[in-house]
Amino acid sequence: MNLLHTMIRVGNLQRSIDFYTQVLGMSLLRTTERPDQKYDLAFVGYGRNPAHAEVELTYNYGVDKYDLGSGYGHLAIGVPDVAATCAAVRDKAAALGGAITREPGPVKGGTTVIAFITDPDGYKIELIERADA
Repeated sequence: MNLLHTMIRVGNLQRSIDFYTQVLGMSLLRTTERPDQKYDLAFVGYGRNPAHAEVELTYNYGVDKYDLGSGYGHLAIGVPDVAATCAAVRDKAAALGGAITREPGPVKGGTTVIAFITDPDGYKIELIERADA
């Protein structure tokens, strides 16, 4: 078994594509339009599955905002230098409706360096410093 993708619902598909590709450096892998079913999809990621997990961005026609609830946690992305990544994406994220919501620093009770960025729909993305990223 392997993880293929994670689906998140978004309020503006192009805005989300721009955020994930321009801020987080993912590639737009493919899109699907389903006007009869009233939704469109965009798959983004750092490579295609099954070798790489993808993020499926789902836009349901006429819905521009979702209540994220208390069950969702975050996506996690490994980066070689969390502070440098935050510095590089801060302005671009803000321009596209996102924000750095936890500045770089060690995880509480540990030494792993992390930060959090929030996308335009409020989804949290954890940046984890990893030498192999």
